[in-house]
Amino acid sequence: MSNAKNNYTRITTNTLAELKSGGRKIAMLTAYDYTMAGIIDKAGIDVILVGDSASNVMAGHETTLPITLDQMIYHAASVVRGVKRALVVVDLPFGAYQADSKEALRSAIRIMKESGAHAVKLEGGYQIQESIERILQAGIPVMGHLGLTPQSIYKFGTYSVRAKEGSEAEQLIKDVEMLEKAGCFGIVVEKIPAKLAEKITKKVTIPIIGIGAGAAVDGQVLVVNDILGMNKEFSPRFLRRYLDLDEAISGAVKAYTQDVKNQDFPNENEQY
Repeated sequence: MSNAKNNYTRITTNTLAELKSGGRKIAMLTAYDYTMAGIIDKAGIDVILVGDSASNVMAGHETTLPITLDQMIYHAASVVRGVKRALVVVDLPFGAYQADSKEALRSAIRIMKESGAHAVKLEGGYQIQESIERILQAGIPVMGHLGLTPQSIYKFGTYSVRAKEGSEAEQLIKDVEMLEKAGCFGIVVEKIPAKLAEKITKKVTIPIIGIGAGAAVDGQVLVVNDILGMNKEFSPRFLRRYLDLDEAISGAVKAYTQDVKNQDFPNENEQY
């Protein structure tokens, strides 16, 4: 029988551990602004990720690399102001933690102090172990991210599935174990084989959140703009669209434009 509560007034890292131990799934979405964060928070999402995917979704960059720490803090602070229930996790952007562990800690502290977020997320395994440990020692919750790590896209050269080969899969398992031992409260695994994701999920006690990693993980994360159908150019296998806002918004704008030009807006009831 599940030991997890049916409802939580506030989601914490401890909540996520309870959800995993109770066999209940964790729902996670991205958000980058106050309005969207408030909507998905009221809808009952468990975790909101202020992802460096804002570089793509909000700024139109080809990769996540250009977004800065200052920009991430701006987005994170906007999200936090709209949230009352969900756990807010913020990506440390490229260049904010790779140089050395002291810089990583400074970046994490800035995010926590200036945005009011609840945790940070870092991409990578053993290469950034020292940075993760230093951040955790400062009392800042850390979520890991393994598999396809978009900040390393130029190293990979492709967005294809990771850890299909034996050596890479073995290293990923070692990294998962290291992150758990270090004290991370959860790990995102992106675009890895479903069987490997299932093996990892059973192997550790901390929640494993998947994106393109099958159904056997402890939870799922997607980009909110993608599930709402705001970006039709992005259609990976793992994405399910729940709305077609591209068409809905386009239709609304066309109708508004036509009403203005035809002098149908505003009418007598829409003026003072």
